[in-house]
Amino acid sequence: MRSPSVPHPDDTEASVHAADSRTAAGAREPAPERHASEAGAGRIPDFFIVGHAKCGTTALHAMLDQHPGIFMSDVKEPQFFATDMPLHVARPSRWVPQTIEDYAALYSGARADQLAGDASTRYIWSRTAPGLIAAARPDARIIMILREPAGFIRSQHLQMVVNRVEDQPSLRKALELEDARRRGEHLPEYGRHQPRMLMYREQAAYVEQVRRYHDAFGREQVLVLIYEDFRAENLATVRQILEFLELPADLELRPVEANPTTGRRVGLDKQLLALAFGRGRRAAAAKRVIKAVVPRRARRAGFRRLERLTIAPAEAPDEELMDALREELAPGVHELSDYLQRDLVSLWGYDRLG
Repeated sequence: MRSPSVPHPDDTEASVHAADSRTAAGAREPAPERHASEAGAGRIPDFFIVGHAKCGTTALHAMLDQHPGIFMSDVKEPQFFATDMPLHVARPSRWVPQTIEDYAALYSGARADQLAGDASTRYIWSRTAPGLIAAARPDARIIMILREPAGFIRSQHLQMVVNRVEDQPSLRKALELEDARRRGEHLPEYGRHQPRMLMYREQAAYVEQVRRYHDAFGREQVLVLIYEDFRAENLATVRQILEFLELPADLELRPVEANPTTGRRVGLDKQLLALAFGRGRRAAAAKRVIKAVVPRRARRAGFRRLERLTIAPAEAPDEELMDALREELAPGVHELSDYLQRDLVSLWGYDRLG
């Protein structure tokens, strides 16, 4: 199986998450079929964190990576199975697996007594990913995290501005442009390669997204989590996931802050930004040198300092716009509550509209 064009992971330190050394202590041997892989391909992950973005998936990746019975790839977001969401890249690299063998190689370091996991947020928006994952790994476990949709849309828009996929700093204007952008109009330079990333309302179509995975895997293989629960009870949510994966849940894991709403890009020397966040030959060479001479912990601390220089705190939300957006999204929240048999209407405050 070959992916004709697959997305590149976000250019952040979290996307190049290096796995710490692990021990087998406390891990339980999974059944052999739990880590059987496609013939000749190599290791295919046992579970998939499919998203949403801006819902704590980076924190969840980091916490699960601490568990001795879990192997998470160095590449946080391979995005291999989201073949309908291509992203232009100058040349293939280990960060952009082109074949099933390339993809499986990301998990070649997993021991037989570990479960391997892929955390790729575009899988939840992708229409191809559920079927392709099911074809490659029909017994896979699926984990998704949903967030109050208006807050998610605002946070996702801010992230797209930071990533330079979005050129409209105003969420109101970006929402007004959705129809035109769907027709291929008013697309920013970097957004033209991934226009679906600018379809914010489409990204919040939660029921449709959950149903796609239920259709592909059945409800028993899909765990739907709520972001607000994860923020409030970090460790409790991780224990729920470990029980879902049939792994020991009584280990002490270090809590990791679930990612808050991001900020906005501010001016800084373009050459510095290109080296830190770019994908070109010079950026790749600079990153190789830095990785060779700077310890990982120092690299991560330096990246956080650089990020603080280039990202300013987000401006206060437009409350009038947010109220109107919640009114628009309310039918979907009611439908999701009925579908999941959980009162998200009250949890997310949609019972107080009007």
